[in-house]
Amino acid sequence: MIEFKDVTMSYDNDTVALNGINLLIEDGEFVFIVGRSGAGKTTLTKLLMREERVSSGKLTVDKFKLDKMPRRKVPYLRRSLGVVFQDFRLFPNMTVYENVAFAMRVVGEKNSVIKKRVPYFLNLVELTDKADRFPDELSGGERQRVAFARAIANNPKIVIADEPTGNVDRQMSLELMDLLARINKLGKTVLVVTHDMELVQLFNKRTITIDDGTIVSDKNGGAVLEA
Repeated sequence: MIEFKDVTMSYDNDTVALNGINLLIEDGEFVFIVGRSGAGKTTLTKLLMREERVSSGKLTVDKFKLDKMPRRKVPYLRRSLGVVFQDFRLFPNMTVYENVAFAMRVVGEKNSVIKKRVPYFLNLVELTDKADRFPDELSGGERQRVAFARAIANNPKIVIADEPTGNVDRQMSLELMDLLARINKLGKTVLVVTHDMELVQLFNKRTITIDDGTIVSDKNGGAVLEA
């Protein structure tokens, strides 16, 4: 569960990025977060990852109370999150297999478990035949799928995809969204931050629209972002 209660976030220059956000996302939901550039989407995701801290209000992610959580517990929070970034953030000197395995090694997973689970996740994203390739040998869509595999390698409860289709063509965008839908069917909560309203409307999921730091729409289908 993710719950924002009267959350406000202000930066040091007095810019109010989020203002009085109230939002509840239940376990297993698939939710789009949409809005113009500068609307507050990025700040919202940074709060969820505890890259920023709320200025006021309460924020709960699973069992973690982020507004009160000490810094030493942040790594435990992040182990419950799988994050997919627009720029992929793959290690260029590691193979596909090694990039996915790395996510498991940093949390101390046993080698025997890694050897069993990495092939499973590569199969899930249809990259079994690319396990020994390096990122610069892959297409943009393939690199994004590696990022997906790495994000879910530690079996997170929540998957956050930040503009996951921003660097790929329309066909690959649809394939990546289908992959997120499959991840959601595994019982994961999926949040997709995007400005691609055409894609949002095609998938017809719960859609939360943010504008000027506030939630202006929360619908159980494709929302229309007003001009």
